[in-house]
Amino acid sequence: MSEVTFVVEDLLREAQEGAGLDNFGNPRFREGLEALAEMMDRYIEGDRLRQRHRQNVLGRLVTRLQIQEAFRKHPEIHDEKIERPMIVTGLPRSGTSALFNLLDSDPAARGLLLWEIHFPQPLEGRPSMEDDPRYQAMKKAIAAHRNPELDKIHYADADIPEECVLMQAYSFDGVNTGWEYLHEPYASWFKNHDLDFMYEEHRDHMKLLQWQRPGTRWLLKAPAHMWAIDEVVKVFPDVSIVWGHREPIGVTASICSMTEKMVYAMNFDGVSKEELRSLGPRLLDWYATSLERGLAAREKIGPERVMDYTFKEFIADPKGVVERIYDHFSLPMPDATRKAIEAHIAKNVKGKHGKHEYDLAHYGISEERVRERYDFYLEGGWLN
Repeated sequence: MSEVTFVVEDLLREAQEGAGLDNFGNPRFREGLEALAEMMDRYIEGDRLRQRHRQNVLGRLVTRLQIQEAFRKHPEIHDEKIERPMIVTGLPRSGTSALFNLLDSDPAARGLLLWEIHFPQPLEGRPSMEDDPRYQAMKKAIAAHRNPELDKIHYADADIPEECVLMQAYSFDGVNTGWEYLHEPYASWFKNHDLDFMYEEHRDHMKLLQWQRPGTRWLLKAPAHMWAIDEVVKVFPDVSIVWGHREPIGVTASICSMTEKMVYAMNFDGVSKEELRSLGPRLLDWYATSLERGLAAREKIGPERVMDYTFKEFIADPKGVVERIYDHFSLPMPDATRKAIEAHIAKNVKGKHGKHEYDLAHYGISEERVRERYDFYLEGGWLN
């Protein structure tokens, strides 16, 4: 039996000792922590990998303690207002990342940068990004370990905006906390609990970052928001939602390949052919279910709150899609914004970091099976 364990009480105690702090805030985070710890205990093999994941959990717990300490020392953080945030969601691999980065080129947009996700807790004096030693260290580390194959799929850097749901790791909740495709028991726990607590903390963490580095209008992005449209609207009552659509065969093949190369590579030493062939059916159902849930929830909100675009539309005319978004939500587009958008398009052509190639059959599913599972979507007219 492995000597590296995931006993929750031990993890909590070690984090408190390491941080020199004892307040974790709302104890509801323990529900997700317990499900995550059991999932890791079941599926992570080998002491080296187990120790790495254990340290990752400890790091999140320490950060949670430091976040709560920041709220204690600076109660004015709670007075921050999150006004008219924009959220990009929809099926993964439907151009959401490219559109997200394009929208972020607007000087008025305030995206969540990758380095901020890793270091949301403030340093004394609240240094600027360029003066923060954690940013500089992360920038160098990413450059030193750049992987061209992963860059083809999802290019990331310290100062590029990233999926905001990564911050939900400090609440020990969310799909990314469970590695996106979700093993048991985390999968069942996530699907069957309400997400109010997670999104309330998500908002509070945004306030913490805004207090450190203000911005005009928050810009967020993640396909996982489809699981929580009700909660998103409840927590951000003036939110604008941009919804991407793409034919599901390309989506499924691409997300399987991305999960294999990114998620599996981070969590396992190797992946068997049998495991890869089981990955396809699991991801197919996971994302189809999230889309069903999201489309059902959006029926409860007014059409003025949501603007749809298709992957084909965005590839053909990215500037036109952005202009439709701004028009739909009555956002100003001064010359500086228009020029910034045009410059971003010119600089970031499709395939800049290489072509991402994938094969649906490699993951144990057929095109016919994908069409059958997404029949509700294909017949709903969302791709027209």
